[in-house]
Amino acid sequence: MALTEAEIREALKAVRFPGLSRDIVSFGFVRGIAVDGGAVRVEIAMTTANPQAGPEVERDARAALAALPGVTSVDVAVEVSTPQAQSAPRAAATPQLLPGVRFKIAVASGKGGVGKSTVAANLALALQQRGGRVGLLDADIYGPSQQMMMGCRDKPMVSVDGKILPVDGHGVHVMSLGFLMDPDTPVIWRGPMVMKALEQFLGDVDWGELDYLVVDLPPGTGDAQLTLTQQVPLDGAVIVTTPQDVALIDARKGLAMFQRVNVPVLGVIENMSSYVCPSCGHREDIFKSGGGRRTAEQLGVPFLGEIPIDPAIVVGGDAGAPIVLSHPDSAASRAFRDTAETIARRLGG
Repeated sequence: MALTEAEIREALKAVRFPGLSRDIVSFGFVRGIAVDGGAVRVEIAMTTANPQAGPEVERDARAALAALPGVTSVDVAVEVSTPQAQSAPRAAATPQLLPGVRFKIAVASGKGGVGKSTVAANLALALQQRGGRVGLLDADIYGPSQQMMMGCRDKPMVSVDGKILPVDGHGVHVMSLGFLMDPDTPVIWRGPMVMKALEQFLGDVDWGELDYLVVDLPPGTGDAQLTLTQQVPLDGAVIVTTPQDVALIDARKGLAMFQRVNVPVLGVIENMSSYVCPSCGHREDIFKSGGGRRTAEQLGVPFLGEIPIDPAIVVGGDAGAPIVLSHPDSAASRAFRDTAETIARRLGG
């Protein structure tokens, strides 16, 4: 029975983009399929800054196709362009993304529930407190929360030239999908819609002149992460984890993803590291301890610090006043400021 294009496409769904969990078919990288008896030819075009991605995708695609019954020969042509090369032909029509932003920092996690958004908000404020001009982009499309955590009550305005103006949150420029949607409405979007929304946040928002743009990414490794690394040359990524083994497994995946797409990893932050009783001073390691440091050491990246458990972190986030503002002398606030100082020094800011 002759092979069909649908069978070829289905086989290629087993080929993952290096470092990410999505396959090359769902990303739209497969541009052409030709079948002539047992001879199969596939054309793949993708954009990445990772020089190893092309050869890896070609190798895996060849193996997936060769394993199909009836295939006698496989020809895989992979065309790879860098983010800069892709944007060059339209440079005259489209301005460079984020031209006034000095440092772009992604805050990521391998799984949800580790306090990534809390860390992003407090890091943004800590960088602002040390004198930086800071923006906070809530790229967690499926669960935007920065508008609430940063105490933003106003809606974004549009400038005379059609650009969206970020909302002020304690002196930080904030932009989030949460400004534009009903809080009770779930975001049920396919990958292309997620990527388009993030591209608009990068290109259609007037961020102005900033020293730092902190990007709160959704958990995991998928569309938003790929779009960001394709569209913007990130200066570094921060991985947030808790000491639990299950969180550390996913943190390693997130860290590996950024390494595969050639984004410098600034380090690992261990959130919810311990609880210290305010009455007696007893320390309780609720989620174990030391896992973030061990993971950083094993993977050869810096360990940025431990953020202790403090009920004031939750209260401050819900009230729109993160803990570095509401309780500046707390141990958690000091940890956030120390981490921000370390990140700024590593970036040269």
